Order: sequence, then structure tokens, then C-alpha cells
Amino acid sequence: MPAPTTLPRGVRIGYGSGSVATGAFGTVPGLMLLPYLTDSLGIAAIVAGVIVFLPKAWDVVLNPVAGRISDRTVDPRGPRRPWLLRAGLTLSVSFALIFAAPELGSRVAEAAWVLVAFLACATAYAFFQVPYVAMPAEMTSSYDERTRLMTWRVAILAFTIMLAGATAPVIRDAVGGRAGYRVMGVVMALIIAVGVISAYVGTRRAPVGTVEAGPGSLRDQLRIVATARDFRLLLTTFVLQALATGCMLAGVAYLAEDVLRSTGAATVLFVCFVGPALLLTPVWSAVGGRVGKKTGYVWSSVILAAGAALSVLAQVTPAWVVFAAVALVGVGYAGCQVFPMAMLPDAAAVDARRTGSNRAGVYTGVWTAGETLGLALGPGVFAVVLAIGGYRSSTSGDAEQPDSALTAIVLGFSLLPAALTLLSLWWLSRYSLDATEVDA
Repeated sequence: MPAPTTLPRGVRIGYGSGSVATGAFGTVPGLMLLPYLTDSLGIAAIVAGVIVFLPKAWDVVLNPVAGRISDRTVDPRGPRRPWLLRAGLTLSVSFALIFAAPELGSRVAEAAWVLVAFLACATAYAFFQVPYVAMPAEMTSSYDERTRLMTWRVAILAFTIMLAGATAPVIRDAVGGRAGYRVMGVVMALIIAVGVISAYVGTRRAPVGTVEAGPGSLRDQLRIVATARDFRLLLTTFVLQALATGCMLAGVAYLAEDVLRSTGAATVLFVCFVGPALLLTPVWSAVGGRVGKKTGYVWSSVILAAGAALSVLAQVTPAWVVFAAVALVGVGYAGCQVFPMAMLPDAAAVDARRTGSNRAGVYTGVWTAGETLGLALGPGVFAVVLAIGGYRSSTSGDAEQPDSALTAIVLGFSLLPAALTLLSLWWLSRYSLDATEVDA
């Protein structure tokens, strides 16, 4: 197990900087890819949803494998850090290619370009994200220190979401057309590269656990992880909330342009969403220290659901009310990132202490597979909602939408995510790990 319980601030910041890469990749495709496909390439909403979903579905299969491989990596730098650099830089290059489809004269060929590039990007992301998320379980054995570590990670994540989510539409609109998407893709790829290199350099002095990797095949490892009750409950909660977040991310551009009738509203929505998260992430950390991670997670989930539900008024209320509702979502979202990310290494560390086998990579592989599935299903589900509402795709992005499509946009952005978040609390209510058991 890791020897030190308190980490230097430089290591906390260095580790947290990896969220620059995960935040940019997790935000921009969810925000921009579906509109790129439907409103720039002219691909039908239901087909676009499939294109967005398939690479993420591949990640669901690949993530546990990536965890297993990183568990068994032998390197003087530690088993995880080499993967940060190798996979992270590949992720950066692949990301730029997603939005770089040339004029091929065929929607099928252009859709295939996006699908292949996104698949390559998702593969690289699996081998970056899984080792990255596995590291806290090995860096410290302290229940509270993991919360502090996640506070830095989520704060940087929130800043990156605001930076990437707010600037990506601005870059696209400033350049215009498909060229705008290409330039935006390159800028976001550079941001990802900055996060990758910062995380690699910043964790060079991070302690590395000495627990040996678990025996048996990957199937044996997955079977053991599946029997971990608290991990399973936490994962189910987080996957449902990732699905809710994915729906909201996919709906931002449509809500701004078709319902609020303002392309600039997308940037405002993102600032409203992430601004509170930037300010309140340390507050949620303090709340967790006083009432426990589980209780803090419940509170933040309820606040997120309330903000999402309030957004249902988007068609009949001034825009500022929608912005305020999204800001409330941001307040809850900060806690919904801090707490589960701090609870995950607790579950992996308890398992390692009980068994003497390090399955942190497999745990985080399954975790990120579930998160990926939820975030992938979000745009896919939102695309289905659009199709049911009769959304009209175009290559110019200015098609007049029927009332049914506008209603579908609002419901997919508001009540659906709210319901999913509240539903997730049924599983969270049964989670039982606390500081007494983790620090035993």
C-alpha cells in the first residue's frame, strides 16, 4: 500500500492537470460532434447518434483491458505514468482528425471519416484515462487525502470544461463553416496535449503503491470486481448520472440555437454551468469532510436534478431563468464529480488491503467503461429524442424546426436528465463504505 498519507501540493496539482486532457475530450465531442454531423455534414439525427455512440461502446469493451495492462506494466516511472504520455499524445493527434474531414463529395464517406477518427481517439483515450484514474488508489492510503486530491482534479476539470466548452463554439463561429470546426479541433487538440504533458511531468514525484497485481485472467479479475457490492452500487449511480450529463451536453447547442435563438447562448450556458463548479468545488470538499462523502454526493445530486428540471421552462421564460437553472446544475455537478471520484479509490484500496492483490487498474477500467457508456449513450439518447420530435438536419444549420422538435430539445435537456439523476439515488442510498472502514 502507499506509504505517505499526505501528498505535496505540487503532486496534487500535477495529478489534477490531467483533467485538462480528460475535460477537453469529455466535453467537446459531447457538445460539438452531434451538431457537426447533423448541421454541417447533413447526416440524419439517428445516424449521427450511432456514429457518436459506437466508438464509446468500443471503449466500454477496451477500458477493462487497458486497466489490466496497466496493472501489469513494469517501468521505473511506475505502471501508470508511461501510458499517460504514450496514449495522451496519440489522443491529441486523433482528436484533431475528428473534425478535419475533407470535402469527399459523399455523406457516407464523410461520416466514415468521423467514425474512424473518433474510434482511434476513443482507443487512445482508454489507455490514458484508465491509468490516470487508477493512480489515486496507489498514491495515498488516506480517505481524506483522496478527497483533497479529487478537489484539485475536479477544480481543474471544471476550469477546462468552461475553457473548452465556452471557446469551442466561439472558434467555430469566428472562422465559420466546416473550416471553423477544423480550426476548433486543432486548438482543442493542443489543449489536450498541454494536459497530458503536465500530468506526466507533475506526477514524477508521486508515490507508487507496492501491492502486487492480482492473479488470474481478466475474466477472473472482472468477476471478483463484480462481487464488490459498494463498488457496483457506486458505479451504477455514476453511470446514470453520466448519461444525464451526456444528454445535457448534447443538448446545449440545440437549446441555444433553436430554442433560445442565439448561437452565443451556448457559451453563456457553459459559463453558467461551470462557473459555480469552479467556485464551489472546495466547498463540496469541506462539506464531505463534515458530513461524509455519501451524504455530500446525495445533496449535490438533488441540486443537479433540481436545476435540470427547472430548465424545462426554456420555451416560456426569459433566457436568464434558463441560465440561472443551468448555474444550479453547475453547483450540483461540482459535488457529483468530487465525491464519486474520491469514493472510487476507496473501494479499490479496500479490496487491495483485504486481498493483497492490486486490482486498481481493473477497477478503474470498469469504472471508466461505465462512465464512457453513460456519456456515449447521452448524445445517442438525445439524438433519439430529436428524431422522435421530427428534428430536421441540414448542411447549412439553418433549417426551421417544427414545434415538436423544439419540445423534444427542451425535454431532452431538462426533465430526462433530472429523472435519471434522481433515479440514480436509489443505488447510492445502499452504498456503505465510510472513513472507519477505509482507514482501518
